[in-house]
Amino acid sequence: MADQYFSYLPDFEYVSRLPEKKNIFDYVKVKNIFKRAAIREDIFNELSFFTKYQVQDNERPDNVAYEVYRDANLDWLVMLANNYVNYESEWPLDNQSFENYLLYKYGSTEKIYGIHHYESGLIKDSLNNVIFPEGKHVDSDFSIEYFDRGLNQYVTSTSKVEVTNLTYEQRIQDDRRNIFVLKTEYVGLVIDDLEQLMPYKKGSTQYVKDNLVKGNNIRLYQ
Repeated sequence: MADQYFSYLPDFEYVSRLPEKKNIFDYVKVKNIFKRAAIREDIFNELSFFTKYQVQDNERPDNVAYEVYRDANLDWLVMLANNYVNYESEWPLDNQSFENYLLYKYGSTEKIYGIHHYESGLIKDSLNNVIFPEGKHVDSDFSIEYFDRGLNQYVTSTSKVEVTNLTYEQRIQDDRRNIFVLKTEYVGLVIDDLEQLMPYKKGSTQYVKDNLVKGNNIRLYQ
C-alpha cells in the first residue's frame, strides 16, 4: 500500500551497470528513496495534532490507516507519524512472526522461558513508606537493609521477581503497539507539505526537471 507514498518521490537516473547495457549513455530510472519525507517539525512536536492508538494483534499499518482514515493507502502516514523507517524492526510483530523470532533468537522453547533478568519488588516499611521502588533491574542476589521505624529495628528484604525472555520480548512488542496517528483534519496539510518538499530545486548540474535528476556518467571518465 506504499504506492501512494512512492508516487510522491522524485526520480533519479544513473548509468546502467546491467551486463546487457553496453552503451555508455544507457541510464536506469529509479525512485530516489534517499529523499525521505518527514512531518514538519512544528507539527510533529505538537501533541494536539495527534491521537494515541493501540495496534491490535496482526494489525498492519494499512489496517490502521483504513481504521483511522478509511484509506489504506495512507499507511505511509502512520509510519511517518511515529518516525518509523523500518517496518520489520519497528512495527509490532504478528503472532506467528513473534513466535518465529523467539525461536530464532533463543534457539528453543526452554530458553524462551529462561530468565532474562531480575527486577525489584515494591519494598515498604511497616509504616507504608516506600523503601525501594518496583521494576528496577537488580542482581540475582539483590538484598537491601533498612531501618524500620515502625518496628524500631533493621530489616533486610530480598524482594525481587524473575523476568523471563518471553516476558521481556512481550514488553517490547506491547510498547510498540502504543503509537500516535495524525488527526484526520491535518492529513491534507501534511500531504501539501510533501508535495512541496519532494520536487528538486533548480541550480544543480544534475537537475533535469522538478521530478528528475541525472547522475554523473562515470563511464566517461573510466
